[in-house]
Amino acid sequence: MPFDPHLADLMRSALTGRPGIEEKKMFGGYCWMLRGHMLCGVEVGRFMFRVGKDLESEALARPGATPMDITGRPMRGIVWVNADDAIDVGLDTWIALAARFAGSLPPE
Repeated sequence: MPFDPHLADLMRSALTGRPGIEEKKMFGGYCWMLRGHMLCGVEVGRFMFRVGKDLESEALARPGATPMDITGRPMRGIVWVNADDAIDVGLDTWIALAARFAGSLPPE
C-alpha cells in the first residue's frame, strides 16, 4: 500500500516513547506493531488502526472512520481513518483505542 511520508512521520512522533512498539515495512508502506501485533499504519491521506472486532463499532462511530476494504470484502476489526479527522481528534486517541485491542493479546 502506498504511503504518505508526512503521515508516517506524524505516526512515528505519536508512538515515540511507547514501550513494545516496532516499525515494519509492509505492503509497500509502514505499519507499527505492539509486542508483535499490528497496531496501526499509514497510507496516502489516511491512517489504519487495528481495533479488533469488539471495538470496531466504537471506532466506526468516530468521524472519518470507515471499514478497511481493499479486496471488496471488509476486513473486520481494522478501520481506515481520514488523516484530517484523525489529526483533529488526536492520534493519541486512535492509538489508545487500537492499543486496547493489541495490548490484550499475548506477546508474539
